[in-house]
Amino acid sequence: MKKLLVIGKNWPEPNTTAAGYRMLQLLRIFQEDAYQIHFSCAATKSEFSEDLKSLQIIEKSLLLNDSSFDDYVKELQPDIILYDRFMTEEQYGWRCREQVTKAIHILDTEDLHLLRKAREEAFKKKEQVNVYNETAMREIAAIYRCDLSIIISKVEMDLLKQIFQVPDAKLIYVPFLFQASLYQKNQKSLPSYQERKHFIMIGNSLHRPNYDAILHMKKDIWPSIRKQLPGVEIHIYGAYQKEKINQLHNKEQGFIIKGFALNAMDTLKQYRILMAPLRFGAGLKGKIFDAMQSCTPVAMSSIASEGMFNDGKLYGFEENDPIDYANKSVELYSSKSEWNHISGTNEEVLKDNYEYTAFAKAFLDRVVSINNQDLSIELKDDFFIKMLNYHSNNKYKYLSKWIELKEQLSKS
Repeated sequence: MKKLLVIGKNWPEPNTTAAGYRMLQLLRIFQEDAYQIHFSCAATKSEFSEDLKSLQIIEKSLLLNDSSFDDYVKELQPDIILYDRFMTEEQYGWRCREQVTKAIHILDTEDLHLLRKAREEAFKKKEQVNVYNETAMREIAAIYRCDLSIIISKVEMDLLKQIFQVPDAKLIYVPFLFQASLYQKNQKSLPSYQERKHFIMIGNSLHRPNYDAILHMKKDIWPSIRKQLPGVEIHIYGAYQKEKINQLHNKEQGFIIKGFALNAMDTLKQYRILMAPLRFGAGLKGKIFDAMQSCTPVAMSSIASEGMFNDGKLYGFEENDPIDYANKSVELYSSKSEWNHISGTNEEVLKDNYEYTAFAKAFLDRVVSINNQDLSIELKDDFFIKMLNYHSNNKYKYLSKWIELKEQLSKS
């Protein structure tokens, strides 16, 4: 049986993060291709972590900077090793390459951390976005060391190819994945325009772009909406809502902190509009993907809508100016005909942008072609990649070994 080893940064939390939801989609692709899946992770599980055992996935808890991983991966001998984000490849890639000589190494970037970091720094300092940062040095190196990197956004694909000249053979575009058969089962229970009320924001509150968007809504957007729609509220959902979020709750202003939503789509379908005024970030936005499946139009900033749609066919509207954003939100909230028009285009948009079968097949075909060495065999023997592996081994390998020895000495 073919074996896939996933090394996770965190245990997947599909109900709290888009990254967790996305990871389960990737695992499903491999399961359908008859892979035995092993998911390993050094992080501590949370109350929101998915029970992977119930999905017939073998779990393995890891120790950081510990040579026990070497024995584990040597015995397992996986056919494919999937790293969950570049920092996981840094931590474990050198160990895997020493113990498993024939495995395919795949990096799931989730979103480009170099871009998210650059935009956040530019926003804070009110400067131009500079992607040539330290995170880029690490993330691009990890992309080159791996045989294939999964990129979730076309915008990020273009950035890697045009700005960093990453070869096409190193990259594959796999967005969120939409399965019409699963979607259609839920359509009968979707509330109508009249049955819905209020605005909603949803997202993991530990994620800095989400936290900033909540503050932006509270200060710059919501007062204008509330003035025009005095009886309407906005409800803020998200996992890990700390005191700094809870203290924003204000019943008189209609700004309501609701806490964790057990099921995002079941929650979204009760509301008329999803608000996504993100000012920085990267990748695709899981909240918008969920909103489309819930027939809930979205008020988006350009950062929120980036990479989500082809041919300019939005599912809602895009606006960055806070006053115009507020006014357009009020117009859409109040117009039954416009709301119904947008809401009714969801299945078409989902099929045009996220069709499961097409992307899953293309991904598996690429994996097979790597295995058969159809993809430019010289890439594996390229001096540049050997150089990156050499420096990776020297940096991460000996740092890890030093930390392990230090801990052993402290215990003795």
